[in-house]
Amino acid sequence: MSSTCWTRSEWDPDAVRDDLRAYVVEALGDPDAVLILDETGFLKKGTHSAGVARQYTGMAGRIENAQVGVFVANASRHGTAFLDRAMFLPKGWTDDAERCRKAGVPEGTAFATKPRLAGQMLDRAFAAGVPAAWVTGDEDHGGDGSFRRWLEQQGRAYVLAVRSNQFVSVGSRQVQVGALAAALPRRAWHQITIAFGSKGPRRYAWAWLPINHDLGPKWRRRLLVRKSLKDGELTYYLAAGPARTTLTRLARVAGSRWSIEDAFESSEQEVGLADYEVRSWTGRRRHITLSLLAHTVLAAVRRLADGPPQKSRLGVRN
Repeated sequence: MSSTCWTRSEWDPDAVRDDLRAYVVEALGDPDAVLILDETGFLKKGTHSAGVARQYTGMAGRIENAQVGVFVANASRHGTAFLDRAMFLPKGWTDDAERCRKAGVPEGTAFATKPRLAGQMLDRAFAAGVPAAWVTGDEDHGGDGSFRRWLEQQGRAYVLAVRSNQFVSVGSRQVQVGALAAALPRRAWHQITIAFGSKGPRRYAWAWLPINHDLGPKWRRRLLVRKSLKDGELTYYLAAGPARTTLTRLARVAGSRWSIEDAFESSEQEVGLADYEVRSWTGRRRHITLSLLAHTVLAAVRRLADGPPQKSRLGVRN
């Protein structure tokens, strides 16, 4: 389809986004769902496409000339589908009003960090009544203290990845999570299978310990640590949620992030998520939105083909 069709036709991509979200809830919604935050890059040439810049993309694993999109996906026992999307605009764009005008970026669009964009999308999902039990995301989101506090104020449980040098409060001390993990005794670790992948069970050793007991009697903050059984590599998470939550439940919420990676891959292969040549802000939003809608339709069809959902061997409420 030509770029003219994307930029001159009269329809609102945000209205379609709202329809997409409602369809995801209808077809795949579940109160035990996890809302997953992640980003992906779209490699581009030149400097005129909206939001394009030299920036790190996880897709390439390095700094490339690319657009970066932030996404929210809904993962449940019924399947995984995207709820919302946002383009990350570097300051090189938001500080250049003329450049934004030429690319069709709405006037007055201000710089927003990736956690801020994620918060805006989650806010829309919460306001629309999307059923979900947890939020999870990568280090960009977990390392943002204001974002974590906002989720806690909303009463939203989360498991967010952080880097080893992230400081947390333990009693009256500020300690890096890497140091806390290094001091864990051998008995603190428990092997848990969190999912079954294409190469077999995804099994790791997990440990946790309480931090910052200031969320009231019914909620707890915890440091969660994952250890690879192959090479001992550690991955760190900050979690907050109901006090009764088990270690197994936190581990599986953390592990649900794989489903959005699979969703990115399938949306690129099956519905052409990254296959666009438009430069404008509006044209790109329209392409991305319709691609996500098509991806959701396929997810809903797969659910119907599979029949009523069955409780997996791992369970759904642990």
